[in-house]
Amino acid sequence: MSRIAALAACLLLLSTNALAWWNGEWSYRKAITLDTTPAGANIAQDLSDVPVLLRLHTGNFTHFLDLSEGGADISLIAGDDQTPLAYHIEKLDVVNELAFIWVKLPQLKASSGPAPLAGSDAEGQAADGSNKLYLYFGNPKAVRAGSAAATYPANTALVYHFDEVSGVPTDRGPAALPAPSFTGQPNPASLIGAGARFLGTSQLKIEDAPGLALNPAQGWGFQTWLKIDGSQTNVYLLDRQNGSQRLSVVLNGTAAKLLYTAADGTTAETAEAPLTPAAWHHLALSSQNGQFTLYVDGAAAGGFSAAVEPLTGAISIGAALDGTGGMAGDIDELRIYNAAPGADAVRFAAVTEGVDVKGITYLADEGVDAEGAGEAGEGHSSYFGIILNQVFGNDQAIIEQAVIGLCAVMALIAFAVMILKQVYLMRCRTATARFLEAYETLGVDDGAGIDGLYERAGAYSQSPLFRIYRQGINEIRRRTQAGAAVQVNQRALVAIRAALDAVMIREGQRLNAQMVLLTIAISGGPFIGLLGTVVGVMVTFAAIAASGDVNINAIAPGMAAALLATTAGLAVAIPSLFGYNYLGSKVKELSADMHVFADEYLARINELYGE
Repeated sequence: MSRIAALAACLLLLSTNALAWWNGEWSYRKAITLDTTPAGANIAQDLSDVPVLLRLHTGNFTHFLDLSEGGADISLIAGDDQTPLAYHIEKLDVVNELAFIWVKLPQLKASSGPAPLAGSDAEGQAADGSNKLYLYFGNPKAVRAGSAAATYPANTALVYHFDEVSGVPTDRGPAALPAPSFTGQPNPASLIGAGARFLGTSQLKIEDAPGLALNPAQGWGFQTWLKIDGSQTNVYLLDRQNGSQRLSVVLNGTAAKLLYTAADGTTAETAEAPLTPAAWHHLALSSQNGQFTLYVDGAAAGGFSAAVEPLTGAISIGAALDGTGGMAGDIDELRIYNAAPGADAVRFAAVTEGVDVKGITYLADEGVDAEGAGEAGEGHSSYFGIILNQVFGNDQAIIEQAVIGLCAVMALIAFAVMILKQVYLMRCRTATARFLEAYETLGVDDGAGIDGLYERAGAYSQSPLFRIYRQGINEIRRRTQAGAAVQVNQRALVAIRAALDAVMIREGQRLNAQMVLLTIAISGGPFIGLLGTVVGVMVTFAAIAASGDVNINAIAPGMAAALLATTAGLAVAIPSLFGYNYLGSKVKELSADMHVFADEYLARINELYGE
């Protein structure tokens, strides 16, 4: 019994952990997992105090319009669902539905898959939840709590997001260094929010500060995202010198290399690492105990050893320290470290901050009343639900909403026409079959004349043939003289034929009534849907141009939502086409029956009453 009680207590504890909710004042949360295996970020050693970039867009977050102003209700909680994490919001654009949030993860387990979703341990997973965090939102009473300075580790000497309205960068790191001099241009649509544009004559000059010093034993590091315009000759991404010492990252052609000139005048450099023009690359360098390494896109591109002495002095970005050798291109997210960053830290930044993000998975949203439901994986979230929410949950998708609404109205009209027309044609066919059966036996069994069915309008009123029949009888009776036999000459037969033709035309119009609505649905539905798609695609690309985020996950929902308009148009046209062809065949059958009957009927009149 004691064992059973202990087991029950353990199960209860696990259940409690699995269903934990950090704070009941927050209505929603999203679990985010990090994969550090070779299939993900490929981290071989545990990392601590790691700044992680969270990119929120319509592909992984659909509640932008529900957030408090400025994202004040956003909170980041560790995988244990108890520990608040330091974070700050670089950009939140609810109109274009895009956000960049930086969060500091105290520990990142190496070679671990996504953290367990319910606290259970498994091979290759971090059982303590260190490779997992929660994004909470949905608390109107929340007060903004983010802090940029607390987001970065203590060895961070300087951080530039380039997100300032004035264009002059502000240090977001712990040291909060004074603003530098900057002669470039702000780029509002960069890789991570805004960035900096260098025109070949521009320079970002950072004045010297104790925290920026290169200490050989402690180490030093630099990293940024770079996009060059094209081939250039010996221009500078980074330049720092003090006396005879000089440390530079030089761009030559479409390649980058690291150079260091020691105090004794000797120079060492790496091989040139190729760069693709007009594409973003992550560049980083580290120096410790005389060992220099240049990284490109998270991989070591070259290195060397040199006799290093402490290096201080101003730092120039985008040009040489004297302002010459200016580069043409863009940079974003610049960081300087007063301790050498490890290879794994550089690789993690390169693979998680760029366009093709690896190792970060955003799970489905979950509410406080359905804790854990969203952690079963994104597969439980309906893809069509995402698309519909992108259209009808987005105030900016008014064109798609109008087009889909119009297509829905057209579909209702088309289906109503098809149903009512089918019912009408069935009644016509049934009444016509009964009338023909009675007409064929007219005068055979009861001795009645050709007008024997004239008074039975109630039984055959739905038959167009019966109305032709009645018109013929009316024409005969109109030519009947009181007490005289009916005599119909050839001129009268021509007149009767004209009267019968008039009835057939009117009956044909009645049979084809409202069929034009189906032709409008067939031809107009796809074009109306295409209009919505084209406008939706235009808006999506305009949002991309405004935000600078070209991640496929950011593009795909908007494109899918735009295509929903064409789908709506086709959903109107395809059933309408099938219905039109089917009903048209039935109308043609009845029209053929009318022509055949009119010819036979006129012949019978001529036989009975002709001169």
